Amino acid sequence: MIQIDGLTKLYGTQAALRGVCLAVPAGSILAVLGPNGSGKTTLVRLLATLTRPSAGRGTVGGHDLVRERDEVRRLIALVAHETQLYDDLSAAENLAFTSVLGGSPVPGPRLRDVLARVGLEAHADTRVRALSSGMRRRVALARAMLRAPRVLLLDEPFSGLDGDGVKRLDDYLHGFRAKGGAAVVVTHSLGRALAVADEVVVLSGGRLAGRLAGADLTEAALERLYLAASETEWRPSCA
Repeated sequence: MIQIDGLTKLYGTQAALRGVCLAVPAGSILAVLGPNGSGKTTLVRLLATLTRPSAGRGTVGGHDLVRERDEVRRLIALVAHETQLYDDLSAAENLAFTSVLGGSPVPGPRLRDVLARVGLEAHADTRVRALSSGMRRRVALARAMLRAPRVLLLDEPFSGLDGDGVKRLDDYLHGFRAKGGAAVVVTHSLGRALAVADEVVVLSGGRLAGRLAGADLTEAALERLYLAASETEWRPSCA
């Protein structure tokens, strides 16, 4: 569902991402770990077509990130690190406005059903500015769910969530994967990566510093990989 080959992003002479190669099949979740400044958010922005690569190429659902940006955007839903909600609109109004902008207005009952899935049915009519950071995160997740995407791009989605919010997101991700969806989840939490991902990669200095999947994906192995990431320049073949 996602394929990137040698993806590179330069800002002037500074490389935010350098020659990264990844594949995320349908029905799988990739977790991306790494220290601040390692290129995690840049990777998500490239996949979301919010910025263009300086070199390399990538596809989502077979559509090129640069040449077929509109087709890519129809397949994805993004939850960025900043929730990008309208403070003076209620939770339900934020979802309604987004659906109108997308050209497919959604009836009120469905909006409230989606908010109920993230545990915000009692706050559907509350202005976003009055919600906690964790509740804002839930509204942003509800907005992504509303799109019924084939690909989810989540940048620190667990940030600010309480135990109930984490469980709801875990359940949604597992269900999304079971229905054939593909997801990229950026997180600082090794525990959350282990809980939801089929494969985990670690970025360091804009490079892919390592990956673990299947039986190799254990807590001890992931801790060792993460600690060693800053000391390696390992790069996989794009073949």
